[in-house]
Amino acid sequence: MQIRLQIEAGAAASEGMKRSRAISEAVEWVAVALTYFIAFILAFDRLGVPLTTLVAPATVVGIGLGFGAQQMVGDLLAGFFLFAEHQFAFGDVIRLSVPGQTAGITGTVEALTLRVTKLRTAQGELVVVPNSALRQVTNLSKDWSRAVIDIPVLVTEDLDHVTSILRDVVGAMAADSHWSELLLGDPVVAGVEAIDVGYVQLRLIARTLPGRQFEVAREIRLRATNALRSAGISSPSGGGDG
Repeated sequence: MQIRLQIEAGAAASEGMKRSRAISEAVEWVAVALTYFIAFILAFDRLGVPLTTLVAPATVVGIGLGFGAQQMVGDLLAGFFLFAEHQFAFGDVIRLSVPGQTAGITGTVEALTLRVTKLRTAQGELVVVPNSALRQVTNLSKDWSRAVIDIPVLVTEDLDHVTSILRDVVGAMAADSHWSELLLGDPVVAGVEAIDVGYVQLRLIARTLPGRQFEVAREIRLRATNALRSAGISSPSGGGDG
């Protein structure tokens, strides 16, 4: 409950808390399955049905289920390795994508069992994925995160002056008591990242607490835009985050 309240409030949960929540959900899932199995056996025993008479039918059913439940077995094995290898846990921000690609579904892990992973996207959609279907998972909130912001500036502008303004922006943000709690070190202006037709991209980088890179990036983008506008520096259309 504590980790859920932290996530809903926008706070970063520790790795230990996220792992504890994931393990507790797995134990709960196994306990429920075991309870149903024991209840099934006790029900037959209470009805006076000899369990030995169920051996042959159970064998046939087991073989049939073995062929039909290969997907479930794969899900359970994949889920086991998710827990064993600490790939991600409840509360992590992850991106699911096709191997070799960076585009995909991004969201917060809302539930993690041995069989499925439930992901809540920024639009509020709940995505349920069998663990065996997870091909490439990018953990965006493991230990620390990074906000990368590209600011497009016309090539006719004084880039040294623009760089100085952006340094003042990130310096003021690092001195802000609210935002400094989310930052792991002072943000930096890395310089010119790319040159396009008519404008250049100036890159800003900030290390943040796990999962807090998005709000930090939005705040830096807002402050940079306001500062450049106040200085009479206009940005061309285009550009984006790296």
